[in-house]
Amino acid sequence: MASNTRYRLASVSGTVAVVLLAFLLANHAAVQAAVTDAVPVLARLRPQVLSGTDAVVSAVICVGAFLVALTPLFKPRPRRVLDTLTLASRRTLSGLLALATLGYFDYSYRLPRATLIVLGLVTFIAVPAWFVALRRRPRDGEARAIVVGDDAQEIHDIIETTDLPLIGFVSPPSAYNVDTDAPPAIADGGHPLGMLPVLGDLRSLGEILVDHDVDTAIFAFSEPSRGEFFTALADCHDHGVDVKVHRNHTDSVLTAPSADGDLVDVDLEPWDWQERIVKRLFDVLFAGFALLCALPVMVVVAVAIKVDSPGPVLYSQERTAEFGETFTVYKFRSMVPESEDVDPGEDEDRVTRVGRFIRSTHLDEIPQLWSILVGDMSVVGPRAAWTDEEEVLEGDVGAWRKRWFVKPGLTGLAQINGVSSEEPEQKLRYDLEYIRKQDFWYDLGIVVRQLWSIWT
Repeated sequence: MASNTRYRLASVSGTVAVVLLAFLLANHAAVQAAVTDAVPVLARLRPQVLSGTDAVVSAVICVGAFLVALTPLFKPRPRRVLDTLTLASRRTLSGLLALATLGYFDYSYRLPRATLIVLGLVTFIAVPAWFVALRRRPRDGEARAIVVGDDAQEIHDIIETTDLPLIGFVSPPSAYNVDTDAPPAIADGGHPLGMLPVLGDLRSLGEILVDHDVDTAIFAFSEPSRGEFFTALADCHDHGVDVKVHRNHTDSVLTAPSADGDLVDVDLEPWDWQERIVKRLFDVLFAGFALLCALPVMVVVAVAIKVDSPGPVLYSQERTAEFGETFTVYKFRSMVPESEDVDPGEDEDRVTRVGRFIRSTHLDEIPQLWSILVGDMSVVGPRAAWTDEEEVLEGDVGAWRKRWFVKPGLTGLAQINGVSSEEPEQKLRYDLEYIRKQDFWYDLGIVVRQLWSIWT
């Protein structure tokens, strides 16, 4: 059996065993009494023991909550002790919070408070300890690197300049012949790289990283803004593998700002699926609630637009989405119809009287909440630019496509700092700073600042 499969089985089965033992311990009257007596603030809690079907179903719910919360730890990623303790503690806390949240609902199998407290104390110690004992230790000795990508010139530059021991390369299936008996052929007509064995394609990158004990992956994608780049980046991050790119090919890659040498680190940490779920849930709740609250305002604005000037209430526009895709965005019309201009900036002669008001109060943005609700946009992210405007801005700022690394947003770091497309370089700096720092609490802070600025 492969080592990564053994690790997955051991980590999952060990988690189930630890949680079940913790539940049995927490469901014992004597243990509950000892804990509540020892902690004065818990003295009012009375021991409550579950039995029969209630105990079985509650135990299954506990195991399920922890298996979901600890999913990132089931991947065979080399980790050091402190990293393992930190991640396992965070995920254990997530599982306990999920169980505590379920406890607020009136259903038959919720955990008694005393049981939940004891379960939390036991698992918060036992689960991290289990993963520390089980962890895949970082290998000491000489580094092992692979090249990932399909850009012939960049791969050639990497081979010529790097001192890292390259053991092979991995390619998108569309670009290479991955038959290991033949030298790889690059789709854009580059030279064969027979000196590097083909290890496989991106579909098996995770297994390749583990099976070959890879420390570093050097990316050489011809189009880094596409989804394959981020899929490979996520796989490397999940397995604790450093990602680098050649300095001469950093136009569309987020790299460390103060790097030395021919290879520089990719300074971008992808979100795991749980973080994406939290962000998406926040987007749906925010957009849905805001649309319901704004319905009366939308009716008033629509009537005012029709009375003020001829033309439709809404106007639509194609804008750039994540990875360079496009989507249709809707806004309340604030200008005379057929008066759009790709050059950043505004011509006051084109803006209607109602348009000036709804722009100053941001009421023209309300219909974009629908784009958030259906998943084309997020509440927070780089501002979605008009596709025709993108060409102008990309001509002014060569690294403009770096903004495509995340879903566009209704508001963002650039917007709350008063920076628009009229200042593309400064806007790009703010957008890249957001991409590097993004998390739920960072998003929430931006939303609060945006709402405060509108209110004041």
